[in-house]
Amino acid sequence: MFTQEVTVNNEVGLHARPATYFIQKANEFKSGIWVEKEERRVNAKSLLGVLSLGIVKGTTITLIADGPDAKEAVEALAQLVDNQLGE
Repeated sequence: MFTQEVTVNNEVGLHARPATYFIQKANEFKSGIWVEKEERRVNAKSLLGVLSLGIVKGTTITLIADGPDAKEAVEALAQLVDNQLGE
């Protein structure tokens, strides 16, 4: 299992289009991937799950992956978040 905390810095947070980019990237990996905000954990490959967290600018989330490409998955998603999610 591999985890990493990241802070969402884009203006709209992880909503609509940015969330779609995030989910598309998550689905490129074989590992199970989750996003955790406070005490809630959702499947990172589920648009409704990610949107249900209500992630806004400045929110710190934890990316968690477990599987054959867990480290690569978390690093790629963290980089996507750091790069403003396609803004």
